[in-house]
Amino acid sequence: MRKATELEIIAHAKGYLDKLANGINPLTNKALEEHEIVNNVRISRCLFFVSDVLRQVIEKGGLQGLKSSRSVYTEPFHLTQEQRTRFPYSKSPMYISAIAKQLNELAGSSEMKPLSHAAISDFMEWPGYLCQPAAAAGQPKRVPTESRQALGIRTERRVGQHGVPYQATLYSESAQRFIVAHLDEIEQLNLLSQAERAQLFR
Repeated sequence: MRKATELEIIAHAKGYLDKLANGINPLTNKALEEHEIVNNVRISRCLFFVSDVLRQVIEKGGLQGLKSSRSVYTEPFHLTQEQRTRFPYSKSPMYISAIAKQLNELAGSSEMKPLSHAAISDFMEWPGYLCQPAAAAGQPKRVPTESRQALGIRTERRVGQHGVPYQATLYSESAQRFIVAHLDEIEQLNLLSQAERAQLFR
């Protein structure tokens, strides 16, 4: 059996990281539950970062060719109006992480800073579409306000793969369309760090 080359091993590892960063189990190719640790925005951001480093290694022909001084992301996340029209709206409610994944796939650029699902959640909280109650066991960080559920944002009780119950927040097609329609504002929030966005809600 032929031994895999260094570049093949790196490419294989990058493929695993890409799937994890996008909320996909690389062993089963199935979407991970929203509460899984890899869907945490900080973990996801780190995975995207490492994946891009591996991309540079592959492009340079191996570890020796990597230039550590090169910036990872050279441009902010942005979708053109034409790209936005290609968003695959789902009749079935979606996790916000899945919406962010679809938007990042439409961008299709490894030079672009990924859109975090936390930036989308923060935007939805800002105009009052979501609220942020005190954290409680098994509860999401944000749940829909009663007055805004008409937009199509709802919570649903689910059980994780280890038998731990949790509340999932799901976005209907109308909520998905609302997010895409307000992508300009979300892109601006995505330029800020989590700490900077937190200042906006004080």
